[in-house]
Amino acid sequence: MKIDAHQHFWEFDPIRDAWITDDMAVLRRDFLPADLQPLLEANGFDGCVAVQADQSEQETRFLLDHAASHGFIKGVVGWVDLRAHDLEVRLEKWSDEKKLKGFRHILQAEKPDFMLESSFLRGLGFLGKTGYTYDILVYPNHLSAVCKMLELTENQSFVVDHIAKPYIKSGLIDEWERDIRKVAKFPNVYCKVSGLVTEASLADWKPEDIYPYLEVVLSAFGPERLMYGSDWPVCLLAASYGQQLEVVESFFSRLSASEHERITGLNAVEFYQLF
Repeated sequence: MKIDAHQHFWEFDPIRDAWITDDMAVLRRDFLPADLQPLLEANGFDGCVAVQADQSEQETRFLLDHAASHGFIKGVVGWVDLRAHDLEVRLEKWSDEKKLKGFRHILQAEKPDFMLESSFLRGLGFLGKTGYTYDILVYPNHLSAVCKMLELTENQSFVVDHIAKPYIKSGLIDEWERDIRKVAKFPNVYCKVSGLVTEASLADWKPEDIYPYLEVVLSAFGPERLMYGSDWPVCLLAASYGQQLEVVESFFSRLSASEHERITGLNAVEFYQLF
């Protein structure tokens, strides 16, 4: 069972999707299930997890509607305002949506202390009671706050997206390594091997630029808590679907078949409870 644990869909809106700037022209169009399905099939994947790109409940509905009509979309990571006073009510309306597996906020756009606000922590605590997962999208400078957040949260399953976006382009690794290893000490935290090529030099990256960072997360999390994600279509800024996959496949080729199976599918199935 092979699962792409992190990808996106959108119908491009230049106002809503202002983060897609003019120098990201390849992304300034619609990306929908019909675009992704052939890529998954060509690379031997059985399904994917669709992750929010817009911070609205309409985005959650958009992804769930596509998941309902496309069987290969095995799970959805949506958005909800975790700080809302009526969070319980908001979540209740999704209770019949079996493909809704978890939620994410674009924490990388917030100050680190955002995730330590009492209202946010309360929301995370409620997710833990309802069984939803939480995707942590941050930059390296957020990781100290992430550790505090983890200390203050119980019974919640987390996954760090894009190995916390280390500074691959500049080759900086020491501080990120120190902090990601601290995060990895929490047994309820997984890590997505995703979004790597776009943290390198977009035009002239090499697999060897990325391997040292993969070495760190493999050592810190082990094959039991890593999961592969393409970050398609964002990966197209630097590589085709096949090219970004080859980086991961080549690095992990030294692992056993069972370890490789965990990273490319089984861990995602277990974490998101896809079947």
